[in-house]
Amino acid sequence: MRVTAAVPTVMVDDGRVRVTKWTFDPGASTGMHTHEFDYLVVPVTGGEFAVTEVDETTTPMSQAPGGAYARPAGVTHDVRNVGPSLASFVEIEFLAQSP
Repeated sequence: MRVTAAVPTVMVDDGRVRVTKWTFDPGASTGMHTHEFDYLVVPVTGGEFAVTEVDETTTPMSQAPGGAYARPAGVTHDVRNVGPSLASFVEIEFLAQSP
């Protein structure tokens, strides 16, 4: 099975924050990546995902529309839409502290 890539759309990148909307077709994946900054995720559609860590441990994750969660810099994982429908969320990365 060919895995498609999730589609990132950068909405804001002003040096302090980067706001990216991620859109996943069913089966789409971000690919393994490491977060360089603390970040916040706000689900738009909600959906069912599989999160795979560097050691290949995979954990199911359900997102509810409008919910939110935060993670620290340094997280390395792949996120894949395992649900039957398109799914999207907004990721907000904190690039710099306010003056």
